[in-house]
Amino acid sequence: MLTDIEISQEATLKPITEIAADLGFTPKNLENYGAYKAKVSYDACARAAENPFGHLILVTSINPTAAGEGKSTVTVGLGDAFNQLGQKTAIALREPSMGPVMGMKGGATGGGYAQVLPMEDINLHFTGDMHAITSANNALSALIDNHLQQGNALQIDPRRILWKRVLDVNDRALRQVTIGLGGPVNGIPREDGFDITVASEIMAILCLATSLEDLKKRLGQIVFGYNYQREPLTVADLHVEGALALILKDALKPNLVQTIYGTPAFVHGGPFANIAHGCNSVMATRLALQTADIAVTEAGFGADLGGEKFLDIKVPTLGKVPDAVVIVATIRALKMHGGLKKTELKNEDVTALQQGFANLAKHIENIQQYGLPVVVAINQFVTDTEAEITCLKELCHKRHVPCALTSVWENGPAGGIELAQALLKEMDNTPHHFTHPYAPQASLEEKAQAIVQKIYGGKEIILGKKARNQLKVFQAYGWDRLPVCMAKTQYSFSDDPKRLGRPTDFSVTIREFVPKIGAGFIVALTGDILTMPGLPKVPNALNMDVTADGKAQRLF
Repeated sequence: MLTDIEISQEATLKPITEIAADLGFTPKNLENYGAYKAKVSYDACARAAENPFGHLILVTSINPTAAGEGKSTVTVGLGDAFNQLGQKTAIALREPSMGPVMGMKGGATGGGYAQVLPMEDINLHFTGDMHAITSANNALSALIDNHLQQGNALQIDPRRILWKRVLDVNDRALRQVTIGLGGPVNGIPREDGFDITVASEIMAILCLATSLEDLKKRLGQIVFGYNYQREPLTVADLHVEGALALILKDALKPNLVQTIYGTPAFVHGGPFANIAHGCNSVMATRLALQTADIAVTEAGFGADLGGEKFLDIKVPTLGKVPDAVVIVATIRALKMHGGLKKTELKNEDVTALQQGFANLAKHIENIQQYGLPVVVAINQFVTDTEAEITCLKELCHKRHVPCALTSVWENGPAGGIELAQALLKEMDNTPHHFTHPYAPQASLEEKAQAIVQKIYGGKEIILGKKARNQLKVFQAYGWDRLPVCMAKTQYSFSDDPKRLGRPTDFSVTIREFVPKIGAGFIVALTGDILTMPGLPKVPNALNMDVTADGKAQRLF
């Protein structure tokens, strides 16, 4: 059996100019990065903005497990399937973060015969967007420390600087550091730390910005710390938003690539959904919507994280509600939610499947709470038995939710036809009345409580001492009416990653709020969530290599 990278390297790619032409772009609209990937110019984005929106399909999933769900794979295969049915389709995906690629997470380009290409480029440096975000973030850090060194006219309190440096690696040793040591010429000593690049507010801003001017405005609104009077200080106070926007001027342009079968794919922006809002850029999604009849996009991790944030944080800026939502599930993963260990998943176990279905059922209920049509995609594995497939279909049928077997990893677009047809039927026949789980004018505490109770199925939130004190400060500055972005484990509805299935009667502890004013939301840190991951005992990097002629090996 071929690996993902072997399949991708056997594929014959079209020149990116041909892919772009299918969307109405000319070579002058592109900034090529080699023959098979390009950025779309601002002029082309502006012209596309005059077009009406097509249909939007959001792909999300159950809570992820070690068994794998294949959300990105289904997203790519579904786009190919729509195209095969004669529907002009474009895909909008997030960019992978190289840190987790080298660690334990799979890439974000799909798999098997449902991939976006060139996968080794996308999973590594791609067009340099991650490096630009890293550079802009760290330039701001350097400018803050230089301001301290050069007289500190803003009276920045070094003890209350919120802004951290970032790297696109998993490096736990850098979570807490001390900088400025070595005497007066080396700066002001203070505590600092590193986040992973995808956790940077600049990543969130890039993904929510609608133009270069909007990007600059949002950068200026970043609150990087407080002065000695405990008043918030912004990037605009430092007068460096223009310099940061200059660093990011090319990174903001959406990236265009293709699938194995030539479906256009805009791969742009990559915030994680457990520590950020988990959606690709608004500009890329809009391009897909305005150059195709159907846009297929995904949100990170399960519907309780990326799905919720797509609907509550991204949709108001995007200006388009999904016409239907796909929840990806595997029988293997549902059996894990039903209590089986990973080593037992090859064994038929209808009872464990029935118990694990509770997780999928809650996600279905959540999407229905938003008033949106939902279709379950059963991502098929060779170990799935007829009894298990029949059982899962019956469980979905009892809830009056259409489901479709998908086998796009193995069969490419042919394996997604059933799902595509089910979605076309839902989009045409199902009216929806979109609603949020909380009112926009609700307080931060009320919004967090609504998410925990309505989306997670929990009992209540518990605010730590620091979080309670922060709410008073945020209220004074008018930040308490912003949307809340829950930073929570992806593995469970609760804040305990070991509580699989559908836990009930649990509380979620918020230990700290982090203002992301430029992005336009407040992050709520729950449980033991970390903004700089570490590497596992046996990282993926140990298997990776490159041949003498530069060909990637064992990337995935």
